[in-house]
Amino acid sequence: MVDYNGRMGSVYVAGRGIPPAEVRRWSAAFATYLPERRPLDVLDLGSGTGRLTPGLAEEFQGQVYGVEPSDRMRAAAEPHPRVTYLKGSAEEIPLPEASVDAVLMFLTFHHWTDPLQGLREVRRVLRPGGVGLLRTQFSDVMPDLFWYRYFPSAREVDATMYVSVAEAQALAVEAGLTPGEDLVRITAEEPRTLRETYERLKLRALSTFEYLPEEEVEPGFERFAADAELDPDRAMPVYDATMLVLTRPS
Repeated sequence: MVDYNGRMGSVYVAGRGIPPAEVRRWSAAFATYLPERRPLDVLDLGSGTGRLTPGLAEEFQGQVYGVEPSDRMRAAAEPHPRVTYLKGSAEEIPLPEASVDAVLMFLTFHHWTDPLQGLREVRRVLRPGGVGLLRTQFSDVMPDLFWYRYFPSAREVDATMYVSVAEAQALAVEAGLTPGEDLVRITAEEPRTLRETYERLKLRALSTFEYLPEEEVEPGFERFAADAELDPDRAMPVYDATMLVLTRPS
């Protein structure tokens, strides 16, 4: 289990922050799968430092709840007049039944201690017809990220943290949610240079690095730094993000 109240919490904003223009693209992409009416009340489940939470309030014009177990991460979250940050977890969401129109689960699913219970809680807090947006990686459709070349076991380590698409769909059905038959793919990330990618990753704000052997990490970053010095402006590939849309039956 990654401790976001420790070192990871201290580097997260610098290493994993999302620029405002990218936040707007994510919010607009999420809106594609939600009702057009406004306002919509939204839960950002595992909101962390509130990377996307205020943007959800701007996009959907309703009350937004950021639920996050880490005190340090919540303390760093950006305030917004329609955002309420709450201590809680996927397995125990501190909201009443049928209290939100949508639940965003943005790169948090692999941290849940009990995914089935978490999805049951998502169903509980969704209003009938409400939508859950499960933005996560899936073990059977992992992207081949550029920086994996510097850390030989990183892709395998990442894959072990995630379930397959079919496993996620089965969990959703067992929890009383209706999953989409197909994955959604979203392109929202800003292009970055090799230097920018290195500067972010060297902070080790990705949970992957918590599971890699140190004898692999240090030499990997040395090679990464050398390449970033030689070709700092090299454009990095932008990868599609995978998402599964879940619906609470009406």
